[in-house]
Amino acid sequence: MRQALGISERRACRTLGQHRSTQRKVPRGRPDEERLTEDIIELARQYGRYGYRPVTALLNQSGWHVNHKRVERIWKREGLKVPPKQKKKSRLWLNDGSCIRLRPERPNHVWSYDFMQDRTADGRTYRILNIIDEFTREALMIRIDRKLNSTDVLDALTDLFILRGPPDYIRSDNGPEFVAQKVRDWIAAVGAKAAFIEPGSPWENGYCESFNARFRDELLNGELFYSIKEARIIIEDWRRHYNTVRPHSALGYRPPAPESIVQMDQRPVMH
Repeated sequence: MRQALGISERRACRTLGQHRSTQRKVPRGRPDEERLTEDIIELARQYGRYGYRPVTALLNQSGWHVNHKRVERIWKREGLKVPPKQKKKSRLWLNDGSCIRLRPERPNHVWSYDFMQDRTADGRTYRILNIIDEFTREALMIRIDRKLNSTDVLDALTDLFILRGPPDYIRSDNGPEFVAQKVRDWIAAVGAKAAFIEPGSPWENGYCESFNARFRDELLNGELFYSIKEARIIIEDWRRHYNTVRPHSALGYRPPAPESIVQMDQRPVMH
């Protein structure tokens, strides 16, 4: 400053209202800044659809003690961002994804299920049956096969009824696999009730629609499966991650089933 302007350091600092010691102090970042930055970049690379808030939750799960403001500062400094998505049509569901008519009030109150479709590397289609608990947001089951029909729906429900007991309601669209008489009879026989949405009203199955969108965005759109067996293994691994690790904004950035988390190595925080 003194050499550039031809004035003394004392005069320049007095003019700017700045203490002279600031000209001599070498800026020092936090000792763990570089390490934290590396972890943030790695999580952003690994989970490309996560923003800085879910990344903050993952960092704290793994042993860091940082707030979202510090992560946001590093996030912006490193030029990280979630790739833009195509603009979607507006839905008529509530902000939390719930439908207006029947809202879940407790775990095992309302389940919902829906089908998705994808293709393996050889171009052949396969179907996916997703079953979720609307209150906890937990993905109870993801079943994959080349073809899935009403019998497969019954088998999936039976397995879950044995493990968890039947819910009060099971919500679905009016697909033939769900409205089949044997499926409706079985649901009634175990003491549950079928809750069908209005035809052409997917927003009434908002929880499952929201789950399907995340599932496709975070996994299916970025993976190429060469066989049904490979798809089953990778999708089941993602389901476990979704339930036990993935931060969920509607749950205060906690996963749907945190009690199932396997303890991870705690990385010490450097001071």
